[in-house]
Amino acid sequence: MDEISWLIGFLFWFLLIALVFTPSLQHRALKAARLRLISEIERKYGIRVITLIHRQERVSFFGIPVYRYIDIEDSEEIIRAIKTTPPDKTIALILHTPGGLVLAAAQIAMALKRHPGRKIVVIPHYAMSGGTLIALAADEIWMDPDAVLGPLDPQLTLGQGLAVPAPSVIKVAKMKGKDASDQLLVMADIAEKAINEVRELIIRLLSDKLPRERAEEIARALTEGKWTHDYPLTVEEAKKLGLPIREYIPPEVYELMKLYPQAQPSRPGIEYIPYPMPTPQVPRRVERRGETSSVTVLGWVL
Repeated sequence: MDEISWLIGFLFWFLLIALVFTPSLQHRALKAARLRLISEIERKYGIRVITLIHRQERVSFFGIPVYRYIDIEDSEEIIRAIKTTPPDKTIALILHTPGGLVLAAAQIAMALKRHPGRKIVVIPHYAMSGGTLIALAADEIWMDPDAVLGPLDPQLTLGQGLAVPAPSVIKVAKMKGKDASDQLLVMADIAEKAINEVRELIIRLLSDKLPRERAEEIARALTEGKWTHDYPLTVEEAKKLGLPIREYIPPEVYELMKLYPQAQPSRPGIEYIPYPMPTPQVPRRVERRGETSSVTVLGWVL
């Protein structure tokens, strides 16, 4: 009887330990497989690969859904990856995201734009909202024929986490006219500023690729509220806007996406092969901080 009790106790603790450590071991195996494939892609194409991949994840074995979006931790990690990339090295940023904070997306986009080498954004499935903003910083946007981008109309956060599109707030305020409440008028003022700030950021990202007039047209189209915020902008529509789209995805990227069935619960799928930090050089021209800081003041999301 004692032997049976001991065996039952042993099996119980063995199964408990297995349940606790199996998810961690599985994630380690997935991460190792991702890094091996990223290394192969870099050797084959002679590029630096960085990934920004967000999925609906499941935490451990409890099945709790977690929704990921672009946040400050993402921007910090990706900026480090960009800054440690040799200046003459092509960066390929693989994007798969529903969007996120304007602050984080703008930081990533501007850091990518400032990289002296060639910049490619690879979109195998979708890069909505803030992901689209990041894509505008690239010299080329590689997309699957069925991949989509998204509009860039700012979403203002109201009470209880409710987000509303800035163009709609302005439209309602104009419809109400003198009958509009003070709160609505304040929100309309904030909405107008948010739209103008995002438009200026879009123009800055496109300034080295398109004439000013064309960049302004694209900025208006993406922010004026013509579409709902989750409207899928197809490859054909993106080309009509004048974006540098190439309908091509390396086959290895699809294989890489298969390795993200359930990313690590605490972090999204940002992976890259580390490079040593280069010796900092004194810049010849320093940008004024005030030129970019206005985009981040409100804390709204794309």
